Amino acid sequence: MSVAAIAKTGYVGLARGLERVSARVGLLDWLDRRREGSRLAHWARSLFAIHDLDGLVALDVPWWSYAAIAEVERALAARPGARVFEYGSGASTIWLARRAGTVTSVEHHAGWHAQVARRIAAMPGLAPVDLRLVPPDPAGAVEPLYRSEKAGEAGQGFAAYARAIETGDSAAYDLIVIDGRARAACLAHARDRLAPGGMMVFDNSGRARYRAAIAESGLRARCLRGLTPALPYPDETTLLADVRTAP
Repeated sequence: MSVAAIAKTGYVGLARGLERVSARVGLLDWLDRRREGSRLAHWARSLFAIHDLDGLVALDVPWWSYAAIAEVERALAARPGARVFEYGSGASTIWLARRAGTVTSVEHHAGWHAQVARRIAAMPGLAPVDLRLVPPDPAGAVEPLYRSEKAGEAGQGFAAYARAIETGDSAAYDLIVIDGRARAACLAHARDRLAPGGMMVFDNSGRARYRAAIAESGLRARCLRGLTPALPYPDETTLLADVRTAP
């Protein structure tokens, strides 16, 4: 196990221990009473929900920067019945299904896909969700664009995953979320499926390997860095806007 993986595991374990202590002394209840009216209180409460799908669903928040969450929520409110496509499922899938008209989400990990699917099936009132399992490509030569650089999956190919947005009907999407594997490839394939006036969410955009793809996308990019649910440090989410006007 890498040093980074050990540190992450240790931090998650620490958060779980602090959560139990905070529950006993009443801190969690205090934060829960204040989180709807205070972003800072919401963020503090979310620190106990790192890598906790149910915790983030209960907080009704995706794992993007708070500034990006607010912008996307306004955009969806302005487009009733919005069509959404998402690379990488999780709490964000449920958050989107509470606000959009339809959500199509692709997930590469079978175990995680099953967990998210169970939560969606148990939740009433969501928009229709098409949650697709698209595993890594069979072993073999991998084009650089589709090669994952994620620790633990480095070198795996995700061509079918990136191209999943091109399957099914040909209608464009009002919102496209890129928060999974081979993100530069996903952006390349998603660009032509964005509706006029639509928006893309490109999460963790501060990573060096994503900067060139964002700069070359032809979309207007706005970097929103700051407080992010469940993270003790600032992170960055970039919103990519289509400069064409909606019909």
